[in-house]
Amino acid sequence: MFRRRSSNPAPESGGSTPKPEEKQGFFKRLRAKLNRGNSWLTYDLADLFRGRKIDAQILEELETRLLTADVGVEATEHILSGLQKRVARNELQDVAALVTALRDAIVEILAPCAKPLVIDERHSPFVILVVGVNGSGKTTTIGKLARRLADDGQSVMLAAGDTFRAAAIEQLNVWAERTGSDFAAQQAGADPGAVVFDAVQSAKSRHTDVLLADTAGRLHSQSHLMEELKKVKRVIQRVDPSAPHEILLVLDANQGQNALSQAIQFHEAVGVTGLVLTKLDGTAKGGIVIAIARRLGLPIRFIGIGEQLEDFGEFDAEAFAAALVEGPRQ
Repeated sequence: MFRRRSSNPAPESGGSTPKPEEKQGFFKRLRAKLNRGNSWLTYDLADLFRGRKIDAQILEELETRLLTADVGVEATEHILSGLQKRVARNELQDVAALVTALRDAIVEILAPCAKPLVIDERHSPFVILVVGVNGSGKTTTIGKLARRLADDGQSVMLAAGDTFRAAAIEQLNVWAERTGSDFAAQQAGADPGAVVFDAVQSAKSRHTDVLLADTAGRLHSQSHLMEELKKVKRVIQRVDPSAPHEILLVLDANQGQNALSQAIQFHEAVGVTGLVLTKLDGTAKGGIVIAIARRLGLPIRFIGIGEQLEDFGEFDAEAFAAALVEGPRQ
């Protein structure tokens, strides 16, 4: 089934950069939602060690907090090693200086990964294959991304490659209607490769700018389903050898270190080119973003901090580090 969009709600084509006020609004919500209550890394640290120089006890407390926040052993050791060297050189005199240094160390890890998604207009359609485990928020992410693209003047098609669940097809159809996108689907149980193959051909014939292809959620440990994902990728390449142009892995931040395992295995299987971290509003362990950045260095395209459209935005290393380290007070 192919359905043309009934209307195109998008304004004239422009850059994908959000307006400054929209960006500031997203950062404010990020601070409020990433660290609720007393969950940010340096909460009450200044009160606990007021008036003291940085010593082994303070660094040990910080190490515990980093590990508890799912920053992971590798990234934590890297951060602490840098801080210890600065303490030894008498560069950090008090907790306030330590907090600033911690934020800077996290930014140093995250900044190389803060790369926004760029739609290369030389490819028509620009094919984005969206992958991830069950419940990570793939379909919702596709809908929110389709809205951003449509608002930016792009024509979009959504392909229902998750054929195992009729509800997934229906959910994607709703997003297509909400965003004015074309919609490509077959009946539940159809071969996912065939659905995406037909969608790429249709999008190409209609000169669609971007094709967003959903896939069935699968555990990274299910080798037969990972092989199926590889097949979908190969099928796309029969239509366009350069596609998919982006393989977007959606990760649930609530999964903690398991999200890192997912990222490693999906990347090994299909070559992930970008990440979306969702549900950061539901976890006090946003440090997993640091662990993934340190281990894999993959581009982090977007983060999600809630269900609303405005709760989905481009990843910003400095804003994220500030929210994680300093909490909502700043």
